[in-house]
Amino acid sequence: MGRDRALEAGSAAHYEDPAYYTKTYKNRLDDVRYYVDLAIANGGPILEYGCGNGRIAIPIARAGVAITGVDLSAPMLSDLKKRLAEEPATVRSLVQTKRGDMRSARLGRRFPLIFCTFNAFLHLYARRDVERFLARVREHLAPRGELVFDISIPEPEELMRDPSRAFGTPRFLYPREGDPRGGFLVKYTERFDYDKIRQILFVSMEFTPASGGESWVTPLAHRQFHPAELSALLHYNGFDIVLAHGDFDGAPLGPESAHMIVRCRPRRGFKGV
Repeated sequence: MGRDRALEAGSAAHYEDPAYYTKTYKNRLDDVRYYVDLAIANGGPILEYGCGNGRIAIPIARAGVAITGVDLSAPMLSDLKKRLAEEPATVRSLVQTKRGDMRSARLGRRFPLIFCTFNAFLHLYARRDVERFLARVREHLAPRGELVFDISIPEPEELMRDPSRAFGTPRFLYPREGDPRGGFLVKYTERFDYDKIRQILFVSMEFTPASGGESWVTPLAHRQFHPAELSALLHYNGFDIVLAHGDFDGAPLGPESAHMIVRCRPRRGFKGV
């Protein structure tokens, strides 16, 4: 089977500009608090898949817990290194990183707690991807260790949107290094195209400089996992769900939940797939 370039682009492009990523998600703090609290309660060391440029890993290290981050994006890991250089030596010493694919990367050690944060799980596009990832998790979990991850729950109205229709938002400053104004003004729109056979939502993020100039598009591809489907995938790959929340404050999972936060453990006696 040939390469799926749309999926390759959709899994990588959103993470090629760390400055934009940082600005976009700087106010997303609920998940940071949630994972930091879990790390403190556990004591570590922690393994985080999809660590990016350290949005969650650095606060965990600031709390005094050792963390190893795995990520496929070279730009994000490079930015993490720059951000760590601004931290005290005590924080820097608690963070290790490895560039690699979470389906295949091997670290040769075990952790009592593994995180897969902020929809990183949604880049597992096919059943085999999920199986490979969960096999790596089992290899890296200490006895009675936990895997904790969060995903957005599919929203029917989002999946039904007309891909030819652009959804606009207010203009904003796109960050540009060295710009005294903080960046340049852009118009921003999104288009949604759902592949209902593969259950993959393709999002096209379109940027147009307000003062004129060439526009560009950043693609993002997310696999849509429905809660019952996810439960079955975990079960048949040897994991039991310990807790499932509907938000990062611990609310129960329900019809109005936009997110699913899962804590699970490997089932004893599971022989693998």
